[in-house]
Amino acid sequence: MPDVDSIRALCLSFADATEDMPWENDLCFKVRGKIFVGMPLSDGRFPRITLKCSPDRFHELLEIEGISPAAYVGRYKWVTLANCNVVPAAQLEDLIRQSYELVSATAPKKAALGTTALKKNAPKKNAVKRAARKTTAAKKAAPKKKPGKKRPA
Repeated sequence: MPDVDSIRALCLSFADATEDMPWENDLCFKVRGKIFVGMPLSDGRFPRITLKCSPDRFHELLEIEGISPAAYVGRYKWVTLANCNVVPAAQLEDLIRQSYELVSATAPKKAALGTTALKKNAPKKNAVKRAARKTTAAKKAAPKKKPGKKRPA
């Protein structure tokens, strides 16, 4: 029987997987910043599990008692299992693996620490080009000084 600890171990075994608690008691597993599994810790040892599935599998899973469309994200093919014993352990592992694969396929490829902070503070390419054009245009429009008499200081 899969419990919180075994689900946590499975989720963290995937490449680039991390855990986070973005809401009070909800433990979420993410791949490069995108959630692929969520579960409320307030449910105890065998919590509800929310995960993403393929459109074909979505309709198959909804026919199983104890599985429903996930609140707020059901329209994006996310389901909630009433507890982790609704399906056999092997099938649950398969669903979690599929959720990871679906989410990781659309997650940003570069989510390394520090790179996003550097990009946010770096000037935009278009802004740099625009500033260069303005400087060039200002130089062309500026009146040229005629060589002549120098003023005494």
